[in-house]
Amino acid sequence: MKHSRRHFLYLAADIAALPAVSRFAWAHAYPARPVRIIVGFPPGGPADIIARVIGQWLSGHLGQPFIVENRPGAGGNLAVETVVRSPPDGYTLLLVSSSAFTGVTLDDQLDFSIIRDIAPVASVAYGAYVMVVDPSLPTKTVPEFIAYAKANPGRVTMASAGIGSVPHVIGELFKTMTGVSMLHVPYRGDTPALTDLLAGRVQVYFSTLSTALAFIRSGKLRALAVTTAMRSEALPEIPTVGEFVPGFEASNHWGVCAPKSMPPDIVGKLNIQINAALGDRQVKERLADLGATPQASTPADFGKLIVNETEKWGKVIRAANIKPE
Repeated sequence: MKHSRRHFLYLAADIAALPAVSRFAWAHAYPARPVRIIVGFPPGGPADIIARVIGQWLSGHLGQPFIVENRPGAGGNLAVETVVRSPPDGYTLLLVSSSAFTGVTLDDQLDFSIIRDIAPVASVAYGAYVMVVDPSLPTKTVPEFIAYAKANPGRVTMASAGIGSVPHVIGELFKTMTGVSMLHVPYRGDTPALTDLLAGRVQVYFSTLSTALAFIRSGKLRALAVTTAMRSEALPEIPTVGEFVPGFEASNHWGVCAPKSMPPDIVGKLNIQINAALGDRQVKERLADLGATPQASTPADFGKLIVNETEKWGKVIRAANIKPE
C-alpha cells in the first residue's frame, strides 16, 4: 500500500509539471514559422520604419522572418483589432504607436480595448512632435505665438492629421493649457497637413519630428518648440513647449504588443530580444534618423505607460468634446 501511495504521488507530481514543461518547450521552440508584425499605417512612415528595424533584428536573432504587414485604417484601430482577433500564439504582433491611445477613446463604439485585450511586450522608442509655423507668421517663440493667438482669437488656423489624431489632441492640450483659441483644420494625414502649411494655407501644426525635420533645417518651416519633456537631440537648439507652459508634455510612443493571453514565456523571450536590439548601435542610429529615442522596458512597465497615456489623452478628448468623423 505504501508503495502504491508513493507511486501515485510521483505520478501526480509529474502530471502537474506537464503544463510548465510544455510551456517551456513551446517558448524554447518559438518561433517555428514566420511572424507577422501588424502596422496601422502605410509604408514609409515612422511606425512602419520602426517595425521593419525591429523585425529585421528579430529575424536575425530568432531564425524566422518577422514580416511587416500594413493595415492602415480607422486611425490605427483596424490594426489593433486584427491583433485582438488573432490567436495568442506569438505569430501575430502589433507595432503600436500613440494613435492607439487616442483611438480607443475617440471611438466609443469599439468592442475591444487596447488596455483590456492587448498584451504589452516591450516599449521600443519615444519621440517628439514639433510645433511648426508658417515662417511668414510674426512669431518666433512660443510666448510670442501665444500673445499673437490671443490678440487674434479664432483667426489662427491649426492643422491636424485628422479629427482625433495625435496632432489634433496635442493642439487641444496646448489650447487648454494656454487659453488660446485656434480654428482647427483637419486633413487626412500628416503629409497633406504639412503641404498646406508649407503653402501658407494654415499657420501652425504639431508635426511628427521626422516628417518636418528637413523643412525646418531648410528654413521652409519655423520650429517654435518640441513637445517632449526634454529637448530633442535632433534639434537641441529648439526649446520644449514645457519651458514656457509648465507641465506640458506630449510624446509619440512606439512599442510591440500581442493578443491577450499570449504565453508569458514567449512575451519574455521577445522582450529580451527587443531590449537587446535597443542597445545595438545600428538600431540606435536608425531610430535617431526618425528623431526617436530608444526606450527599453519590461512588459509591465510598458503596460503602465499604455494605461497612463490612454487615460491622459482620453481626458483631453472628452474635455474638447472631440467626436469621430
